Amino acid sequence: MDVTLEWKGKLLFEGAADSGFVQRMDSAESVGGDNSAGRPMEFIAMGLAGCTSMDVISILRKKQQDVQDFQIKVHFERAAEHPKVFTSAVMEYQVTGNDVDEMALRRAIALSVEKYCPAYAMLSKVFPIALRYIIFDLDGRKKREGTYEPETAGA
Repeated sequence: MDVTLEWKGKLLFEGAADSGFVQRMDSAESVGGDNSAGRPMEFIAMGLAGCTSMDVISILRKKQQDVQDFQIKVHFERAAEHPKVFTSAVMEYQVTGNDVDEMALRRAIALSVEKYCPAYAMLSKVFPIALRYIIFDLDGRKKREGTYEPETAGA
């Protein structure tokens, strides 16, 4: 993969990778930016969430699960001092659907984090990432919830 960033002034950059789509990055006004775009660490965080989400949804669809809504919420802790790296994360998969099978969801999460998602494979070597899930009925009531501990945890 190749990435090119082009400086647009102050701390605003436009970047593109192999897909050709342009993304903008900026910083807060307090550090010299215009607060006009996302931050680099936000892109890393969204990359992790997007990577595993695409896997899980694809696998659930192949398993013919009737998923009507899907969200992933990720909370990251960061070091207090520079370089303010991520120190831990909790990812919560929230699936709403008609009789979504808990084992199918657990298997989808397992395949994502243990086999397919390169962002998880890379970042989980650097800081702990807890995995949680909630399954909601179509009426929005919580039906089941649990945690998943990857077999590759701590590897």
